[in-house]
Amino acid sequence: MPRKLPPLNAVRAFEAAGRYLSFTGAAQELLVTQSAVSRHVAALEDWLGAKLFFRRQRGIELTPRGETYFRTLGAALDQIDQATRRVRDDAGEKVLRLKLPPTFAIRWLAPRLAGFRDLYPDIDIQITSSHQPANFDREDVDVFVHGESGAPVGEGYKRLFGEVLLPVCSPALIRRGPPLERPADLAGHVLLSSMHRPRDWPLWLAAAGIPTLEARGAITFDSAALAYQAAIDGLGVVMAQRALVEHDLDAGRLAAPFDRQVATQGAYYLASDPGPPKAARVAAFETWLLAQARKSEAAG
Repeated sequence: MPRKLPPLNAVRAFEAAGRYLSFTGAAQELLVTQSAVSRHVAALEDWLGAKLFFRRQRGIELTPRGETYFRTLGAALDQIDQATRRVRDDAGEKVLRLKLPPTFAIRWLAPRLAGFRDLYPDIDIQITSSHQPANFDREDVDVFVHGESGAPVGEGYKRLFGEVLLPVCSPALIRRGPPLERPADLAGHVLLSSMHRPRDWPLWLAAAGIPTLEARGAITFDSAALAYQAAIDGLGVVMAQRALVEHDLDAGRLAAPFDRQVATQGAYYLASDPGPPKAARVAAFETWLLAQARKSEAAG
């Protein structure tokens, strides 16, 4: 006999609403409107001929029938999810999907990525740049990296390396002057920064004993990657994260005029999809990335 299945979009909406006990939470996960979730749930209730939620003034609550249906559907959807992952991997799924902060991707990972490709030439890589953490329930992402001001809450995070600040600039800027022999000399230069990191310059200047420095000028960019490139082009001095400019320092594109470095409470962390089983391509990338991060931190 043919299966008697309800509308699957309505099932997804109901299951998400049951987990969050909120139409709003379900809507955010499914990337639809709250009213769309409400309509899907109402349609499912009509199709079943049974109420699944009590609509309360302060939210929703599963009815007894809704609770039973929710548990059964949740287990079934988990099985579908796991079976889908296994089939994709068994079918030769070779695309590694990464979600990374833009500057991390450009200035830290990109210079090292050829090394990973040499080890695993059969793994294709897809990179999405974003400052937002990944949501593995609604995004097709295998691994994400995120900068955090403190240890992130939740399981599955692995620390890569910490943030260490230092001013850097083009060697040509040092040669042409004004002088950059001591931190107070920064007053004669243009200070470059990212609008996402407004505290970096004040933190370093306070540690250097000149919290009230008035520079010749300031330019703020909407990404640190642009600020770093402006420094390479000789526009001014940028407050950099050491790990993100170490290749430029080694190659001579940037120079650090002062020895002082200041560690922050921040660090970069990676996380991968916690759903079992972990694909071989994901495990290989995690192992490689952690090894590269250890080398990077030790080099500092």
